[in-house]
Amino acid sequence: MSAPPAAAARLTLVERPDCGLCETMAHELAVLARRERLPPLERIDVDSDPQLLRRHGLDVPVLLLDGLVVCRHRLDAAELLRLLRPGPGGSG
Repeated sequence: MSAPPAAAARLTLVERPDCGLCETMAHELAVLARRERLPPLERIDVDSDPQLLRRHGLDVPVLLLDGLVVCRHRLDAAELLRLLRPGPGGSG
């Protein structure tokens, strides 16, 4: 297992109900979280917030790390782990 992520790090999955890609990304994140230490995941319905709807619309799922886009449509586990890694290129 890798070192714990920064305490302030937040993962947000912007999704839509009955979205197959959204459920797939949520499942892949759960699997990844069993192998790697990830920040807590908050799941938000894109339609519940006009700003999220304007920003992401039909472009879901979107995985955000501290509000910044990590990936869209498919989980990019390598990019997420790179961003969580301390040091240059990572957030910690």
